[in-house]
Amino acid sequence: MSWAALWRIARRDLHAGFRGLRLLFVCLFLGVATLATIGSLTASITSELAARGRVILGGDVEVEMTQREALPDERAVMQQGTAGFSETIRIRAMVNGPARPGTPGAVLTELKGVDSAYPLTGNLRVEGAGPPLGKDMVLVDRALADRLLLRVGDSLRYGTAWFRVAGIIVEEPDRVGEGFTLGPVAIVSLEGLRQTGLVQPGALYETKYRLTLPATAAPDGVVERLKARFPAAGWEYKTRERAAPGADRFFQRLGQFLSLIGLAALVIAGIGVGNGVGAYLASKRGGIATLKVLGATTRDIARIYLMQIGAVALLAVASGLAVGAALPSVIVALVGDLLPVRPATGLHALPLLTSGTFGLLIAFAFALPPLARARSLPAAALFRDLVERPVRPDARTLGGVALAAGAVVVLAIATARDPLFAAAVLASVAGVLIILAGLGHVIRRIAARLPRQRAPLLRLAIANLHRPGSQTVALVIALGLALTLFVTLAAIQTSLDAEIERAVPARAPDQFVLDVPSDQRARFEALVQRNAPGATLNVVPSLRGTITAFGGTRVADLATLPDDAWFLRGERGVTYSATLPQGSVLTAGKWWPADYAGPPLVSLDREAARAMDVGVGDTLTISILGREIEAQIANLREIHWETMGFNYIMVFSPNTLAAAPHSLTATIEMQDRYQGAVTRALLAAFPSASIIATREIVGQVRTILDQMAAAILLSASVAILAGIAVLVGAIAASRAARTYDSTILKTLGATRAQVLGAQAVEYALLAAVLAALALALGIGAAWFVIVQVFEFGWAPDWATVLATLLGGAMLTLGIGLAGSWPVLSARPAAVLRRL
Repeated sequence: MSWAALWRIARRDLHAGFRGLRLLFVCLFLGVATLATIGSLTASITSELAARGRVILGGDVEVEMTQREALPDERAVMQQGTAGFSETIRIRAMVNGPARPGTPGAVLTELKGVDSAYPLTGNLRVEGAGPPLGKDMVLVDRALADRLLLRVGDSLRYGTAWFRVAGIIVEEPDRVGEGFTLGPVAIVSLEGLRQTGLVQPGALYETKYRLTLPATAAPDGVVERLKARFPAAGWEYKTRERAAPGADRFFQRLGQFLSLIGLAALVIAGIGVGNGVGAYLASKRGGIATLKVLGATTRDIARIYLMQIGAVALLAVASGLAVGAALPSVIVALVGDLLPVRPATGLHALPLLTSGTFGLLIAFAFALPPLARARSLPAAALFRDLVERPVRPDARTLGGVALAAGAVVVLAIATARDPLFAAAVLASVAGVLIILAGLGHVIRRIAARLPRQRAPLLRLAIANLHRPGSQTVALVIALGLALTLFVTLAAIQTSLDAEIERAVPARAPDQFVLDVPSDQRARFEALVQRNAPGATLNVVPSLRGTITAFGGTRVADLATLPDDAWFLRGERGVTYSATLPQGSVLTAGKWWPADYAGPPLVSLDREAARAMDVGVGDTLTISILGREIEAQIANLREIHWETMGFNYIMVFSPNTLAAAPHSLTATIEMQDRYQGAVTRALLAAFPSASIIATREIVGQVRTILDQMAAAILLSASVAILAGIAVLVGAIAASRAARTYDSTILKTLGATRAQVLGAQAVEYALLAAVLAALALALGIGAAWFVIVQVFEFGWAPDWATVLATLLGGAMLTLGIGLAGSWPVLSARPAAVLRRL
């Protein structure tokens, strides 16, 4: 038959409302829409970060150094060939505002000093008077104004200087490029910042120099020139192409993780596609047999129904892509303030094309086996389909499925930021599906070999598990996936809650104190003990340094950084100590004597040493305050990061850094009633100090984790919906056989309640068997995420997990019974006439 004739038959046979193929449409639509939404939103954020790189960075090139400003010759080299040059200094500082009811006495802020050229790019928008700033003027963030109830004209004190609020910041152009902050921002002039007394030798502050270049100059060339001129400076560089590397890396990784969840949901939905196509072709078996009797070839049959399935699949994929392209704009409108930038609306071709390709490949892979079965069986076998066991797909069909599945894997790995991670996720999903499918076959075989039960309902339920045409394998996969996801999400959420609510406060100090002058340690400790009797202090020196070489290899010469070597990206905290620090356990080597006076020694975190492939006896080169120090690794430590104390990757012998300008940092553990008195006393005695309450840090961590958990929950909910769709598809695929059984039973005198009871027992048996497996798989997945990924303590709320498992089982059981209701409503006479 010609393609035109085949299409006329396919079009006439295809119901306008997609009756019979609605499950195919819903499954593909859900999966493709989820993938397209995640991909488009991630692309919108990352492309906006790239497009606004010059504004986010504050220039074409940024040079950052810690605890010092550039020397005159360094500034001169930076300014060579530039079109613009600006300096900013940022430091954490406590601010004292007007005494008003309901406001705290002091608030931790990020104080930023700017020169007259700031901002080189973008616009600093304020309510009130903007730049230029006088030395007694300050601009405050809206969050700070709300917290201290500030108005334009109010007075604020930083250190030893007073400032007048000149305006409220509406938009800080380089806010995203500044990175993570512990408090709201305030902006003063550089002259104003210096008169506060906060910028002292050893204080923890960051100096940034932003450069704008002529149109013909390349930012990377400027960076290479500066690195060659000052190889030991330990500066950190950014260019407009990578203005916010942390935010860009975070959203790309989160987007990849969520995309893989969406892909897993699409794979799960593919099972529903197969079930839906199987149910549809089963309903068309009479027409297929008739066409074959009238002379239609197997190729004609395949083309007719392939065109029908293809048309619905294309429409489902197109609808999913349309929703995936439109939803990011809705999400940005609803939660745009939570994003680092507000992405511009627009279409992103690559994620849409990738999502559409995934949808079509999975539709092809899962629709091919039932289509091949209907195509290859002779007409007589099609008429006996209700009672004849299905045959296995032929080699040609299996080859097509394998080719489509391989294309899905290759595409997923090729488009992933981390191919190994993507491969691991796909392998895990495939492993779970194989386990569940294998369990389904085992249940069928065991049910077939069980002795006949005396109770009629139980006997019917067991027979339903292994009779010809049973959908036991599909039901096991659907129920198992849904219950496993319920358990996984419940265990992850309750473990995170337990870690934050119970474990962290029990181990963490009450306050962190920064920038205490190094020569004032005795006065500081006496002041704390006087205002908080019995308080426990841990006071350590604090500096910043950059690892420039390890084991004889320069970091600048590496094409890519080693895996897990995050500490090689920029500066890190360093300290020195005569004794082993709190929260650390020695795992290799020996600690130096308290009076050690030899060559520089360093103690290194064990995991950092593994990432750099170095050990005891090897050397590290660290740039501190512009000077490179080569030190021998004396020992390795295991750091207990969860204590929230001072956990430094690098700890030096005292003789190495004791003479360098530095400040002290301290933690204080005390009774809650003393915290206010200690804060007031310390700020009065040490105006340059900054005090951070632990609850503020925990609150920010909780906010971030809650936002990530919400994103994961929303993506995983699509997988749960896909599992439910698989359940509905399995029920639909067996509807003809169940209708036949129900008709025979009702003809023999069975009531609707008895037929429904047999199906309820069948689903209950499956749920009971799967509950234990789902609990094991879900707990295993949650344990991996909590312990291996987050490195938190394993503390799920077992009552909540079991209640979630029970609720999920009841939900899926209810859906299964609801899907069986049309079977019960079928009239026996009408059904018998069709047989």
